[in-house]
Order: sequence, then structure tokens, then C-alpha cells
Amino acid sequence: MTYKSNLAYFWEMKNSINNETVSFTVKGQVVIPRKIRREFEIEEGTQAILQTTPDGILLKPITGKYIRSLRGKYKHLDLMKGLTESRKEDRQRDW
Repeated sequence: MTYKSNLAYFWEMKNSINNETVSFTVKGQVVIPRKIRREFEIEEGTQAILQTTPDGILLKPITGKYIRSLRGKYKHLDLMKGLTESRKEDRQRDW
């Protein structure tokens, strides 16, 4: 595994689309700038998925926009058919 130098990371960050600088509190909390919160529809109480990547920390807010982006993603798995069959089995067992 190769590691990039700090300068390489700085260069990538400098050339990314949205650059903002934030600070961490003693508890590890960070304030996301208002412009980014509005862009991603982040409101008080919004939860996020936290992933560690080779490039750093990735936060994916779980918002209506994120949920809508998943629409149809798992269509090929035919999950509704499995759910329907499972519910039928449950009903038969309950009788």
C-alpha cells in the first residue's frame, strides 16, 4: 500500500469542488458550514453514515435527498417479492 505525502493530499483538497476548513472540538465535534448544510438538506437531528476511507473520513447525511437517490437502486433484487412471501408464511403460521 502506498501513502501519499501531505503535500499531495493538500493539492487534491485544494483542487476539489467544495473546500471548507473546519475545526474539531475536544469531543470531536465539527460544525459543517451553513452553505454545505443547505446544499445537502442537513437540519438539526439529521443522522449521517460515517465511513473511513484511504483518503480520510467520509460523512454521508441521511436526508430525503439521499433516500431519493436510492430509489430503484435495488430493484433488480426483487425485494418486494421476498417480503410478500415472508408475510404470507407469517400469516399461515399465525393461523
